[in-house]
Amino acid sequence: MITVLDYDAGNIKSVEKALNFLGEEVKITRDREEILSADGVILPGVGAFGDAMEKLHQYGLVDVIHEVVDRQIPFLGICLGLQLMFESSEETPGVEGLHLLDGKIRRIPAAEELKIPHIGWNDLTFPNEGRLFRGVEEHSYVYFVHSYYLEAADPSIVTATTEYGTLIHASVEKGNIFACQFHPEKSSRVGMKILQNFIEITQEFREKDKQGGR
Repeated sequence: MITVLDYDAGNIKSVEKALNFLGEEVKITRDREEILSADGVILPGVGAFGDAMEKLHQYGLVDVIHEVVDRQIPFLGICLGLQLMFESSEETPGVEGLHLLDGKIRRIPAAEELKIPHIGWNDLTFPNEGRLFRGVEEHSYVYFVHSYYLEAADPSIVTATTEYGTLIHASVEKGNIFACQFHPEKSSRVGMKILQNFIEITQEFREKDKQGGR
Protein backbone atom coordinates (compact mmCIF):
# COMPACT_ATOMS: atom_id res chain seq x y z
CA MET A 1 0.00 0.00 0.00
CA ILE A 2 1.09 3.56 -0.76
CA THR A 3 -0.01 6.46 1.42
CA VAL A 4 -0.62 9.92 -0.02
CA LEU A 5 -0.12 12.63 2.61
CA ASP A 6 -3.33 14.52 3.33
CA TYR A 7 -2.54 18.15 4.05
CA ASP A 8 -5.18 19.82 1.84
CA ALA A 9 -3.00 19.78 -1.28
CA GLY A 10 -4.80 20.31 -4.58
CA ASN A 11 -3.70 17.26 -6.60
CA ILE A 12 -4.28 14.48 -4.06
CA LYS A 13 -7.23 12.86 -5.84
CA SER A 14 -5.55 12.83 -9.25
CA VAL A 15 -2.52 11.07 -7.74
CA GLU A 16 -4.81 8.54 -6.06
CA LYS A 17 -6.69 7.94 -9.31
CA ALA A 18 -3.47 7.35 -11.27
CA LEU A 19 -2.17 4.84 -8.70
CA ASN A 20 -5.52 3.04 -8.61
CA PHE A 21 -5.39 2.81 -12.41
CA LEU A 22 -2.06 1.01 -12.02
CA GLY A 23 -3.64 -1.45 -9.58
CA GLU A 24 -2.05 -0.02 -6.44
CA GLU A 25 -3.88 0.22 -3.12
CA VAL A 26 -3.81 3.83 -1.89
CA LYS A 27 -4.62 5.44 1.45
CA ILE A 28 -4.99 9.22 1.74
CA THR A 29 -4.09 9.97 5.34
CA ARG A 30 -2.32 12.14 7.87
CA ASP A 31 -2.27 9.38 10.50
CA ARG A 32 1.28 8.67 11.66
CA GLU A 33 0.91 4.91 12.07
CA GLU A 34 -0.75 4.48 8.67
CA ILE A 35 1.99 6.52 7.02
CA LEU A 36 4.82 4.64 8.71
CA SER A 37 3.32 1.23 7.90
CA ALA A 38 3.08 2.01 4.15
CA ASP A 39 5.33 0.55 1.47
CA GLY A 40 5.76 4.03 -0.01
CA VAL A 41 4.72 7.60 0.76
CA ILE A 42 3.85 10.41 -1.65
CA LEU A 43 3.90 14.13 -0.89
CA PRO A 44 1.80 15.83 -3.59
CA GLY A 45 1.32 19.56 -3.86
CA VAL A 46 -0.23 22.47 -5.69
CA GLY A 47 -0.10 25.98 -4.26
CA ALA A 48 2.25 28.20 -2.29
CA PHE A 49 5.38 27.02 -0.45
CA GLY A 50 4.68 28.93 2.78
CA ASP A 51 1.04 27.86 3.01
CA ALA A 52 1.99 24.23 2.42
CA MET A 53 4.67 24.24 5.12
CA GLU A 54 2.18 25.81 7.52
CA LYS A 55 -0.27 22.97 6.81
CA LEU A 56 2.42 20.30 7.25
CA HIS A 57 3.28 21.77 10.64
CA GLN A 58 -0.41 22.16 11.56
CA TYR A 59 -1.10 18.49 10.89
CA GLY A 60 2.06 17.27 12.59
CA LEU A 61 3.47 15.85 9.36
CA VAL A 62 6.94 17.43 9.36
CA ASP A 63 8.36 15.04 11.97
CA VAL A 64 6.50 12.12 10.39
CA ILE A 65 8.07 12.85 7.00
CA HIS A 66 11.54 12.90 8.53
CA GLU A 67 10.75 9.59 10.23
CA VAL A 68 9.63 8.11 6.89
CA VAL A 69 12.96 9.09 5.36
CA ASP A 70 14.96 7.83 8.36
CA ARG A 71 13.18 4.48 8.19
CA GLN A 72 14.14 4.09 4.53
CA ILE A 73 10.54 4.06 3.29
CA PRO A 74 10.45 5.19 -0.37
CA PHE A 75 9.27 8.79 -0.43
CA LEU A 76 8.14 10.67 -3.56
CA GLY A 77 7.49 14.42 -3.81
CA ILE A 78 5.44 15.75 -6.74
CA CYS A 79 5.48 19.38 -8.00
CA LEU A 80 5.24 21.56 -4.87
CA GLY A 81 6.03 18.37 -2.98
CA LEU A 82 9.50 18.41 -4.58
CA GLN A 83 10.02 22.06 -3.60
CA LEU A 84 9.03 21.45 0.03
CA MET A 85 11.76 18.81 0.33
CA PHE A 86 14.51 21.42 0.04
CA GLU A 87 15.83 24.24 2.21
CA SER A 88 13.79 27.29 1.23
CA SER A 89 11.93 29.03 -1.57
CA GLU A 90 12.06 32.52 -3.02
CA GLU A 91 8.27 32.31 -3.06
CA THR A 92 8.12 32.65 0.73
CA PRO A 93 11.35 34.14 2.14
CA GLY A 94 12.08 33.21 5.73
CA VAL A 95 10.07 29.97 5.68
CA GLU A 96 12.17 26.84 6.17
CA GLY A 97 11.37 23.80 4.05
CA LEU A 98 11.67 20.17 5.08
CA HIS A 99 15.37 20.25 4.16
CA LEU A 100 15.54 16.56 3.31
CA LEU A 101 17.99 17.53 0.57
CA ASP A 102 20.23 20.55 0.00
CA GLY A 103 19.09 23.13 -2.53
CA LYS A 104 17.02 26.27 -3.05
CA ILE A 105 13.80 26.97 -4.91
CA ARG A 106 14.17 29.90 -7.32
CA ARG A 107 11.64 31.90 -9.33
CA ILE A 108 11.74 31.22 -13.06
CA PRO A 109 13.41 34.35 -14.51
CA ALA A 110 11.09 36.67 -16.39
CA ALA A 111 11.55 36.85 -20.16
CA GLU A 112 9.40 38.53 -22.78
CA GLU A 113 8.87 35.32 -24.74
CA LEU A 114 8.03 33.13 -21.70
CA LYS A 115 4.78 32.87 -19.82
CA ILE A 116 4.98 32.40 -16.07
CA PRO A 117 3.67 30.20 -14.57
CA HIS A 118 5.11 27.64 -16.91
CA ILE A 119 2.17 25.46 -17.92
CA GLY A 120 2.66 22.78 -20.52
CA TRP A 121 4.74 19.90 -21.87
CA ASN A 122 8.54 19.89 -21.82
CA ASP A 123 11.01 17.15 -22.66
CA LEU A 124 13.45 15.66 -20.18
CA THR A 125 17.19 15.15 -20.37
CA PHE A 126 18.81 12.59 -18.06
CA PRO A 127 22.17 13.81 -16.65
CA ASN A 128 22.35 10.88 -14.21
CA GLU A 129 20.68 7.48 -14.12
CA GLY A 130 17.37 7.50 -12.28
CA ARG A 131 15.34 4.58 -11.02
CA LEU A 132 12.12 6.50 -11.68
CA PHE A 133 13.02 6.63 -15.38
CA ARG A 134 13.71 2.96 -16.04
CA GLY A 135 12.22 2.20 -19.44
CA VAL A 136 11.55 5.89 -20.18
CA GLU A 137 13.24 7.32 -23.25
CA GLU A 138 15.30 10.48 -22.91
CA HIS A 139 13.49 13.52 -24.37
CA SER A 140 10.12 12.12 -23.39
CA TYR A 141 7.59 14.87 -22.65
CA VAL A 142 5.94 15.43 -19.28
CA TYR A 143 3.50 18.03 -17.95
CA PHE A 144 4.61 21.00 -15.83
CA VAL A 145 2.68 23.65 -13.88
CA HIS A 146 5.00 25.91 -11.87
CA SER A 147 6.49 29.37 -11.38
CA TYR A 148 9.43 28.24 -9.24
CA TYR A 149 12.11 25.63 -9.88
CA LEU A 150 14.74 23.65 -8.05
CA GLU A 151 18.42 24.53 -7.99
CA ALA A 152 19.90 21.47 -6.25
CA ALA A 153 23.18 21.91 -4.39
CA ASP A 154 24.44 18.47 -5.42
CA PRO A 155 24.30 17.81 -9.19
CA SER A 156 24.77 14.07 -8.63
CA ILE A 157 21.21 13.70 -7.28
CA VAL A 158 19.65 15.30 -10.38
CA THR A 159 18.17 12.60 -12.62
CA ALA A 160 16.19 14.77 -15.05
CA THR A 161 16.41 18.34 -16.30
CA THR A 162 14.46 20.55 -18.67
CA GLU A 163 14.83 24.06 -20.06
CA TYR A 164 12.37 26.91 -19.56
CA GLY A 165 14.21 30.21 -19.49
CA THR A 166 16.83 28.48 -17.35
CA LEU A 167 18.03 24.98 -16.52
CA ILE A 168 15.45 23.33 -14.30
CA HIS A 169 16.29 20.37 -12.09
CA ALA A 170 13.12 18.43 -12.89
CA SER A 171 13.72 15.26 -10.87
CA VAL A 172 16.04 14.09 -8.11
CA GLU A 173 16.85 10.83 -6.34
CA LYS A 174 18.93 10.03 -3.28
CA GLY A 175 18.58 6.77 -1.39
CA ASN A 176 14.89 6.34 -0.64
CA ILE A 177 14.05 9.95 -1.63
CA PHE A 178 12.54 10.71 -5.04
CA ALA A 179 10.94 13.86 -6.44
CA CYS A 180 9.53 15.31 -9.67
CA GLN A 181 8.80 18.95 -10.45
CA PHE A 182 6.40 17.81 -13.17
CA HIS A 183 3.12 15.96 -12.66
CA PRO A 184 3.51 12.26 -13.56
CA GLU A 185 -0.19 11.73 -12.82
CA LYS A 186 -0.99 14.18 -15.64
CA SER A 187 1.76 13.08 -18.04
CA SER A 188 -0.08 10.37 -19.97
CA ARG A 189 1.76 7.13 -20.78
CA VAL A 190 5.19 8.43 -19.71
CA GLY A 191 3.84 9.57 -16.36
CA MET A 192 2.14 6.24 -15.74
CA LYS A 193 5.45 4.49 -16.41
CA ILE A 194 7.19 6.73 -13.88
CA LEU A 195 4.55 6.00 -11.24
CA GLN A 196 4.75 2.29 -12.06
CA ASN A 197 8.50 2.48 -11.51
CA PHE A 198 7.90 4.05 -8.09
CA ILE A 199 5.49 1.24 -7.20
CA GLU A 200 8.15 -1.29 -8.22
CA ILE A 201 10.75 0.57 -6.17
CA THR A 202 8.52 0.26 -3.09
CA GLN A 203 8.31 -3.47 -3.72
CA GLU A 204 12.10 -3.72 -4.01
CA PHE A 205 12.56 -1.84 -0.72
CA ARG A 206 9.98 -4.12 0.94
CA GLU A 207 11.87 -7.22 -0.18
CA LYS A 208 15.13 -5.74 1.15
CA ASP A 209 13.38 -5.03 4.44
CA LYS A 210 12.23 -8.65 4.71
CA GLN A 211 15.80 -9.78 4.12
CA GLY A 212 17.15 -7.33 6.71
CA GLY A 213 18.80 -5.15 4.08
CA ARG A 214 17.45 -1.80 5.16
